[in-house]
Amino acid sequence: MAIINQNQWDEFLGSFPDAHLLQTSRWGDFKKAFGWQPLYVQNQNSGAQILFRPLPLGLTIAYIPKGPVGLDWSALLPEIENICRRRRAIVIYIEPDAWQDDSPILAQKLTKYKPASISIQPRRTITLSLEGREEDWLQRMKQKTRYNIRLAEKKGVIIAKSSDLAAFNDLMKVTGERDQFGVHQESYYKTAYQLFHPDGSCEMFMAAFENRPLAAIMVFKRGRRAWYFYGASDEKERNRMPTYLLQWEAMRWAAEAGCTEYDLWGVPDLDEDSLEANFADRSDGLWGVYRFKRGFGGQLKRTAGVYERILQPGIFQFYSIAMRMRKKGMAG
Repeated sequence: MAIINQNQWDEFLGSFPDAHLLQTSRWGDFKKAFGWQPLYVQNQNSGAQILFRPLPLGLTIAYIPKGPVGLDWSALLPEIENICRRRRAIVIYIEPDAWQDDSPILAQKLTKYKPASISIQPRRTITLSLEGREEDWLQRMKQKTRYNIRLAEKKGVIIAKSSDLAAFNDLMKVTGERDQFGVHQESYYKTAYQLFHPDGSCEMFMAAFENRPLAAIMVFKRGRRAWYFYGASDEKERNRMPTYLLQWEAMRWAAEAGCTEYDLWGVPDLDEDSLEANFADRSDGLWGVYRFKRGFGGQLKRTAGVYERILQPGIFQFYSIAMRMRKKGMAG
């Protein structure tokens, strides 16, 4: 069996309860709303959701986020390559659901692939253990983080589940302007929420003081894992520490749903010694994010990253140069 339909993929993925959220068909539907085309491939006990990004002249880019699924990819990978060639992919990007420590095993599986120079999903992250009692979680945190969680409660911050996507979007705009990064359009967060919330795979938490939204986060879960993908906060009332209490309540929600790991999803891609030596003096980029996330006492991890198989070298080289020029503002 090679290409299968969405229902068949959902049935197949049901046998892998801890497969990554980004391999679910709903994630494919989510990305489809913003220009990608999902396709599902299965060969015996392994499979992959491939996302195709259309390029000019009928060409595509193929991307497998946090997959393939299953242990033995030997029969699957040739199927994937054949399908991608038929769809005129110039390159296949595979981003396995694996940590850097697994790289030697991946090198044996992905013999025709090489590590790519690009990052798609965050390369380095902090994961929190949700095992044990809540008192155990608190003990693993930095003292200042424990203090800020309690301070938010004392200062009247109220955390509630919310579906107010307009308020979430307003907070995202404020955050983007303050921290100087681009934010998605409102429909992006709305689509994610509407696809994943109905079955409980996503929850939005809003922190408010006297009915005024101060901060919000959108958290996702599948199997034993939960992920903090999106978050935003207002400039005002930051001394009430709403973001700390938000994460605490999200952790509790994930644990109640059976999750044992909470992924804070993204910090600067530097080794721990460099991060610890510099975070107090840096506020640019993701440094402020690291300062906040490190306080929750998790484990710093680095993913295996992206592997690439270039199918059309000449066109791929031209495309890569064009993309670099675009990023530098030299192209439209």
